[in-house]
Amino acid sequence: MKQKSDTSILTLKGIGKQLAQHFSRLEIYSIQDLLLHFPMRYQNRANLQTIVSLLPAQEAVVMGVIQSIAYPKHGRTKLLCELQDETGVIFLRFFHALSFHKNIFKPGVNLRVFGEMKWGKLGREMFHPEYEVVGEVAAPLPQYLTSIYPATEGLSQQTLRKTITQVFTYLQQGLFFNELLPQYLLQKLSFPLLQEAILFLHQPSLDAAETLATKKNIHQKRIAFEELLAYRLGLLKIKNTFHLQKSFPLKLSTRLSRAFIAALPFQLTSAQMRVVGEIEHDLAKPQPMLRLVQGDVGAGKTIVAALAMLQAIENAYQVAMMAPTALLAEQHARVLSKWFEPLGISIVLLSGQVKNNERKNMLASIKNGKAQVVIGTHALFQQEVVFHNLALVIVDEQHRFGVKQRDLLRDKGVDQAYCPHQLIMTATPIPRTLAMSIYADLDCSVVDELPKGRTPIVTSVMPNEKRDEIIARLKTLCEEGRQAFWVCPLIDESHEINAKSAIHIAQYLQNLLPHLSIGLVHGRMLAQEKESVMREFQQGNIHILVATTVIEVGVDVPNASVIVIENAERLGLAQLHQLRGRVGRGQVASYCILLYQSPLSSIAEERLKVIRETNDGFKIAERDLTLRGPGEIFGNKQAGELVFRVADFIADHDLLPLVREVADTIMREHSEIVEPLIERWLNSFTVINTA
Repeated sequence: MKQKSDTSILTLKGIGKQLAQHFSRLEIYSIQDLLLHFPMRYQNRANLQTIVSLLPAQEAVVMGVIQSIAYPKHGRTKLLCELQDETGVIFLRFFHALSFHKNIFKPGVNLRVFGEMKWGKLGREMFHPEYEVVGEVAAPLPQYLTSIYPATEGLSQQTLRKTITQVFTYLQQGLFFNELLPQYLLQKLSFPLLQEAILFLHQPSLDAAETLATKKNIHQKRIAFEELLAYRLGLLKIKNTFHLQKSFPLKLSTRLSRAFIAALPFQLTSAQMRVVGEIEHDLAKPQPMLRLVQGDVGAGKTIVAALAMLQAIENAYQVAMMAPTALLAEQHARVLSKWFEPLGISIVLLSGQVKNNERKNMLASIKNGKAQVVIGTHALFQQEVVFHNLALVIVDEQHRFGVKQRDLLRDKGVDQAYCPHQLIMTATPIPRTLAMSIYADLDCSVVDELPKGRTPIVTSVMPNEKRDEIIARLKTLCEEGRQAFWVCPLIDESHEINAKSAIHIAQYLQNLLPHLSIGLVHGRMLAQEKESVMREFQQGNIHILVATTVIEVGVDVPNASVIVIENAERLGLAQLHQLRGRVGRGQVASYCILLYQSPLSSIAEERLKVIRETNDGFKIAERDLTLRGPGEIFGNKQAGELVFRVADFIADHDLLPLVREVADTIMREHSEIVEPLIERWLNSFTVINTA
C-alpha cells in the first residue's frame, strides 16, 4: 500500500516537535520532503588515514586516543583536544563546546574524526571535525560517498543522515514515489527508476565522485529530467489557461505613435521596429498577450514598451508599469513623462512615499481613469489600488518578480471576464535554447541591435597591483565633474574568501580621497537606505559609489563614466556584463576596469578575456553557457522561481530539447500524469501556485 506523500516526519523514530521545528526551517515537513532533500556535495570517508600522512587542506578520517583536554584562557566554551595515533598528534579545536562535550572528551577515549587538516600554532589541527566515540571494535567505515546536506541551526549532518537513512526502507518497499513516467519512455531514455535514483543520490558508490561533481551522473540526470519536465508542464498549463481567457482587442491607431516617433532625436532600430510589430499584432487580438521582450543593456526596450502603451491609450484604456525598486519606478516615470506629457497623456507614480491627501487624489485618478499610465513597485498590488479599465500590464526586469506577483497585478482588471495583456521586459540576455525552457509560458521577442552612435564601453583587465594608478585616475575624473562606481563581491571582510569587501574599500577610498564624497550601498541595508544613497548619487552629490552587486540592474546615472569591479574573477560573465551596463549611458567615453587577484584559473582567465573583447550581451550569454558549468544564468536564484532540487538550466541544458519533446507528448497522450508530476516536484513553486 502506497504511503501518502504528506506523511509527517513526526511519525519517524526520534523526531519530536522541537526537532520537527528545526526541519521545518529547511521546508521539510513530510517523509517525501525528507527524501527529496538531496546532498549539496559528497565526501569520501571510506579510508582511514594516519595523522602523519595528512597534508594541509586535506579532508580525511583519522582515529586515535585522546591524550589531553584543555580550555584556552579566552573562555570555557572553547575546547582543545589532543588526539594521537601510532604516527603522530593532531589537535582538535571546538569554539562552541557544550557541557556534553566535557562528558565525551576525556583522556584515554578512542575517537574517530573527520575534518580538514590545517597547519596551526600547535602543528596539525582540525576545526570542528565530525567525531564518534569508538569502542573496542570500530564500526566499519562507509563504503559509499558520505552526503553533505543543506543544513540549519539545530540540525547536524549526523542527524540529517541518520533521519534520511531511516526512511530508506519505505523507499525500497515501494511505499513512496510510484513511477509516473511511462515505461517505454524510461527504456527509450535509458533512465533508472526514480526510487533507485533517489536512493543513489543519498548514498552513491565511491566510483561516482567525479560524475556527481560534474553533474553528469545518470541518477542526477534522471531526477533533473523529471524536475524540468514538471516545470515545463506547469508553464504550458499556465499558457493554455491564459490563452483561454478573453482580453481587450486594442486596434492599431497610429496618431499618437507617429507623433511620439517624430519627436525622438533618433531613429528606431530595425530590431525595435520588428518587436513593436509583434506586440501590435498581439494587442489587436481578443486573447491576452503574454510576451517577453529581451534586450541587451541600452537596446531601447523602454521605447518599445512606450509604443505598446500608446496603443492601449489610443483605445481609451489604462496601462500599469511595474518596476522592482522605487528608484527604477522613479526613473521610468521621469523618462515617460518627458515623452508623454507633450502628447497630453497623464502619468502617475504610485510609491510608498506618497502619503495622505496626495495619495487619496492619486488613487481617485486611477479609479476614475484620469490616470492613463500608472507606474509603481509592489505598491500596485495593494487592495486600495483600483483601476478604471486596465488593459495592459508592463513588468520591468521580469526575473525580479514571482509570477504570482504578476498575476496579482493582472487581476486588477476591473472586468473579471477580461484579462489585461502582459508585456514583460528583461535586460538579462539569455541563450535561445534556455529562453525557450525558462519562459515556456511566454512568447519571446528579442531586441538584438543597439542604436547607432552609442559609444562602446572600453573594458580593461588589470591586476590588483594597478590599484593606485586606478585611484589616481578616478581622482582626476571626479575633480573634472564625473562620477564612478566601485563594485565589491562582499559586504564584510572574510577569512574564508580572499576578496575585497565594500565596507573596507569605502573606508580605504575615503582615507585616500578625503575631499571627495564616497557613498556605500549593500544588500544588508534597508530598501529605503539603499534608495536614498542611490538618489544622492543620481543627483551628483556622491563622487564614487562603493557597492556590492545590488546595483547590477537598471539604475541610470548618465554622469557615471567609470565602473571598477573588484575580484572580477569571482563573478560570472552575465553578472559582469550587467554591472558594466551601469556606465556608458551618457555622451562621454566610459570605462569598465576589471580588477583581479592572481593567480587566475583557466576558466576565470577565459571569462575575463570574453568580457574584454565583446559588448554583445547575447554573445556573452552563449559563452557563459559553455564556461560556467553548474550555476544560475541570473546570478542569484530568483525569489520564489527557478528553485530546483537537482536540476540546473545551465548544467542540464543538454536535456532541454528532450524535455520540450516529452512535455508535448505527455500533454497530448498522457494528460493524466500532468497534475501528479507538477504536485510531486513543484507543489511549493510560485509558478504552479498561480496556475
